Amino acid sequence: MSTLSTTDNIRLVIFDFDGTLADTRHNIVITMQRVMRALELPVADEETCASTIGLPLKDCFRAIFPQLSDVEAENCAETYRQIFFANAKDLVPDMFPHVRETMETLHANGIRMAIASSRTSASLLGFIREMQMTEMVEMVVGSDEVAHHKPDPEPVNVILSALDVSASETLVVGDMPVDILMGAAAGAHTCAVTYGNATAEELSEAGAEFLIDDMAELIGEKSIFAARKN
Repeated sequence: MSTLSTTDNIRLVIFDFDGTLADTRHNIVITMQRVMRALELPVADEETCASTIGLPLKDCFRAIFPQLSDVEAENCAETYRQIFFANAKDLVPDMFPHVRETMETLHANGIRMAIASSRTSASLLGFIREMQMTEMVEMVVGSDEVAHHKPDPEPVNVILSALDVSASETLVVGDMPVDILMGAAAGAHTCAVTYGNATAEELSEAGAEFLIDDMAELIGEKSIFAARKN
């Protein structure tokens, strides 16, 4: 495992959202379980629902209920979106500790930031506005804006192309193996947070270059950005 001090040419950080920037686990699980009740499906427990976080909605329900047809899985996803938007104002998540301070420090020191999420762009942009992150985040890529989702590298490649940054100058930060696999497939550096929805062992097995227990480690004395701090 590398240390965060070994890569000093990073110009762009691409964050995952759920489980990385924002603590959305409880809200996601509640909404998924409401969908199951509404569609008269067996209600999965919290761990089962949380294990699918990071996948596009249709794939989340198909992972839990492999017997679903494509049409049925899409109906689950659409029902989720309807329930989510009906309750959106009550489901605004909290940022994890030190996320805002870390992002503000990176922004102040010239590090560009983007978000690649399995959420749709509409829900993601709504959260970003509510959480007052719009000035720091240059670009958002939701699941509805790519043909191939995580762990495919397309979300990262779309951002790199739009912002004209090379993969070697990019760090992808996420809490799930699919985030790490996506970043690595694009040729970017990868950093996994251990406070999200996957274990440190799972993230290491996915090939994460860096593991951090707190987002503040990105700007700590031994971080890859330490030399740029004011």
